[in-house]
Amino acid sequence: MSTRIGSVTVYLSSSSDVAEAYHAAAADLGAALAAEGWTLVYGGNSLGLMRVLADAARAAGGRVVGVTPQLFVDEASADRAADELVVTPDMRSRKAALEVRGDAYIALPGGLGTFEELFEILVGRILRYHDKPIVLLNVNGYYNPLLAMIEHGIAERFIKPRAREAYAVADTVGEAMAYLRARSAGLGRGGHPEGEPSAAE
Repeated sequence: MSTRIGSVTVYLSSSSDVAEAYHAAAADLGAALAAEGWTLVYGGNSLGLMRVLADAARAAGGRVVGVTPQLFVDEASADRAADELVVTPDMRSRKAALEVRGDAYIALPGGLGTFEELFEILVGRILRYHDKPIVLLNVNGYYNPLLAMIEHGIAERFIKPRAREAYAVADTVGEAMAYLRARSAGLGRGGHPEGEPSAAE
């Protein structure tokens, strides 16, 4: 099934104290989304990788929508340069706004908050509350332990094998964009383009 994409929600960390490869991936992704003409929807903080992502999208002429709770506005860490800044009362409503405003989702490497957001949309897709594409951008193999844990859960019968079909894994920004581009166009068997990452990988 194809999904016409106009906006992409990106989940990622607000940390700056991470390897340069993660900074580079965030910058590359922001620029790539802008080049595609897709609106960036993200956590709305002007810190760390979040700022790198949003600044790169803006520098490339892209539209940026930030979604942040009032807590971060009060702490003066909200992205005031965003084309649209959505302020929510709490983290739960922030997650809901991030979900509804995206036509697709990309999870860059992140911490506990990123994991929480990722698993919520994964479960939503598995339960068929939505059919929006989800991509784990596996920079530096960051998600390998998580993917192994999912496989362990399948082997132990806590997770159904069809969970593998809920997401795709991409090692580079180029692969992630090609996958979403093909999903938007409805190309490939089962919505997956030939030669691009599939949810079973």
